[in-house]
Amino acid sequence: MANRDIIVIGGSSGATAPLKQILRSFPLDLPAAVFVVLHIPAQGIGILATVASAAGKLPVLQAESGMMIENGHVYLAAPDHHLIVSKNHIMLGRGPRENMVRPAIDPLFRSAALNYGPRVIGVVLSGFLSDGAAGLSAIKRCGGIALVQDPKDAIADEMPLRALEGTTVDLCVSGARMGDVLVDLAREAPGATLPTPPEVRLEVEIAAGERIGADSLTAIALPAALTCPACGGVLSEVKTGPPLRFRCQVGHAYTADALAKEQEGRVDEAMRVALRIIEERAELVNRMAAEGRESGRLAVAKMYEARATEYRDYADMIRRVMLQSLDPPPSGQEP
Repeated sequence: MANRDIIVIGGSSGATAPLKQILRSFPLDLPAAVFVVLHIPAQGIGILATVASAAGKLPVLQAESGMMIENGHVYLAAPDHHLIVSKNHIMLGRGPRENMVRPAIDPLFRSAALNYGPRVIGVVLSGFLSDGAAGLSAIKRCGGIALVQDPKDAIADEMPLRALEGTTVDLCVSGARMGDVLVDLAREAPGATLPTPPEVRLEVEIAAGERIGADSLTAIALPAALTCPACGGVLSEVKTGPPLRFRCQVGHAYTADALAKEQEGRVDEAMRVALRIIEERAELVNRMAAEGRESGRLAVAKMYEARATEYRDYADMIRRVMLQSLDPPPSGQEP
């Protein structure tokens, strides 16, 4: 524990450029191991070569279960696996997705906080939504250091902003300066060891693929009147926060904004289904009105024509609502 020797970095959209700047700044004798999670597709290829080409002096390895941790090495998360830092070695977890992704940033950050406490430096780079905010909070609660890319410097500022809202960040710097700052911090002595919150350990176990039961979930979360988009189970609101987060009994996890984003697509789909059904209903009663006129039942025909007009009005109203919901809010206004 002579220095802060665990650096964990997470990013998504727009994070590749600052990550390259950071890795180029690291010297060959960097007294720390570096772990990186980028949001990549399950069959993502080419990211290892991209990162390795930018790392300069340090070797870049795709993480494998059981791989021993060495200073001066960069370990990149494997596609479709959570990257978990254990005591002296790496684990790959096939636990549930968090914020709709695997690998997710939060499991890496939590596992580092759990096993290395004040020796950890956490970094959140550019990206959308809020993956990394809860994990960075866990790092701070266990005595580690929290850094965030300056949102003004980020291509996608949502992840940095959510991280700043979710915990007391030690430094907020540009991607160009981040590498030099990390080198200086890595050479400093860590702070005091703090007690590990029990929910951090539980959530690391979930990411590793351990079974989560109702009793375990109740210990860290309270049931909410919300449904998990992934499995249809009941979501529970995690007691610790910010950020506002939810988990289901299977273990799927969402920050509030990630859940809202997932629900948005489902609402749009449901409205399109409703629009189709109403338009079909209008077409049906219109044909019934035509049949009534042909058979001389004028009163029945008028009733069906009025019903068809009513259904078309409903369809037009749903169509207008859909268009309004898809339009971005005016600049400077809340959605």
